[in-house]
Amino acid sequence: MSESKNKNLHKAKSSKKDEFYTQLSDIENELKHYKEHFKDKVIYCNCDDPRVSNFFHYFSYNFEKLQLKKLITTCYKSQSADLFSQNDSERAIYLEYNGDKNGNNVPDANEIGIHYLEGDGDFRSRESIELLKQADIVVSNPPFSLFREYVSQLVEYDKKFIIVGHQNAITYKEIFNLIKDNKIWLGYGFKGGAGHFINQHYEDYATATDRKEGMIRVSGVVWFTNLSIKKREEDLILYETYNGNEDKYPKYDNYDAINVDKTKDIPFDYDGVVGVPITFLDKYNPKQFEIVKFRKGNDEKDLSINGKCPYFRILIQKKI
Repeated sequence: MSESKNKNLHKAKSSKKDEFYTQLSDIENELKHYKEHFKDKVIYCNCDDPRVSNFFHYFSYNFEKLQLKKLITTCYKSQSADLFSQNDSERAIYLEYNGDKNGNNVPDANEIGIHYLEGDGDFRSRESIELLKQADIVVSNPPFSLFREYVSQLVEYDKKFIIVGHQNAITYKEIFNLIKDNKIWLGYGFKGGAGHFINQHYEDYATATDRKEGMIRVSGVVWFTNLSIKKREEDLILYETYNGNEDKYPKYDNYDAINVDKTKDIPFDYDGVVGVPITFLDKYNPKQFEIVKFRKGNDEKDLSINGKCPYFRILIQKKI
């Protein structure tokens, strides 16, 4: 992705103001693929102000339909129902919803339990971890700047999850190793590979036709999960041929593999190792392909072609 397209993301990371609030439509479009997993489960949204969070809205209004057991939401301390509060209050809260009590199938205020936390509500706090232990599935949009730490905690406590992140997280050593070991994978994703998030910290550099009032456009955002989804079982159909088109597939200087610039160009008649862009993971079926290595050649230097390094490549091989 170009530097200009990621300008907002990089600014967000450096200033730690990267709590992008997710649109309800994007949540609905993704979570509709996971409904079979939610029955009788405790859902925990641990980076979401429950009074304004669209994750809380989705699960509370669909509580009976999804047959949930319990819904818990927490966020960093904020007593104001203003979406962009300064997190400067003295006490944090968490909300707990156990379903409709009066038969109107609406999460009324008197049906939602409000509890005060002693600490600041950070997902790493002792209280938040105790709530995490109760959870079956964590669903949230964590701060991108803390993504490594956030995922590490989910893995440590052996939790199922559906979370928003940036595709560049794939390049983090800790995250890639989890992908390689089939412990985390990509969900269905955002339309066009970009999401519009509610965030007032930055100017929106999106083009006029892609601009939305009160939103910021971030390209390269994806959903990460470790829940089984049908998409992950679909084979990638290959059409291109290697034999007779060898010039199209140069070999690396420091690894016995051919380079492919686009996932759709993976040749069906080549059984050796292939270097593909990280966007390949959106089509990755572990029964069809094996992930061999990431980014480095035999000399542990970046993969290169005639001395030049392409953007990050994942080395894969078809399973025969």
